[in-house]
Amino acid sequence: MALFLSTYLNKVDRKGRVSVPASFRAALAGQAFHGVVAFPAVGVPSIDCFGIDRMERLSASIDDIDLFSDRQRNLSATIFADSHQLAFDGEGRILLPEALVKHTQIADQALFAGAGPSFQIWHPDAFRRYQQDARGKAQGLSVKLRPAESGS
Repeated sequence: MALFLSTYLNKVDRKGRVSVPASFRAALAGQAFHGVVAFPAVGVPSIDCFGIDRMERLSASIDDIDLFSDRQRNLSATIFADSHQLAFDGEGRILLPEALVKHTQIADQALFAGAGPSFQIWHPDAFRRYQQDARGKAQGLSVKLRPAESGS
């Protein structure tokens, strides 16, 4: 499973290309698509980025929802209709589509934030505000750690 950790700030060139952090590209190595699937995050001004393997799992999970239900259609329209397959070029860059740039207001710099099994791309100032707010809301929260899988 791909695992994305840390935060990186990278320059966006005049053509709208940005280098994906090397550790993020390494986490995606070996997947069927050499790049990421990116779509506007729901409720925040960022771009959600999944490897194709996780995107296929998400698709299968949405298939478990009643076919033709409002819930299934809403999720499909929100995620899949606005998704972009962004291939890595020879230098590990992706080209940010205009719709995603507009959603985030990214200009000359993009902040890559690890989110465990996925990552997000933000305008740096928006992420700093979001992270500060999230840290305040996380005070006192805890997570029950899943047992290790056998063979791990």
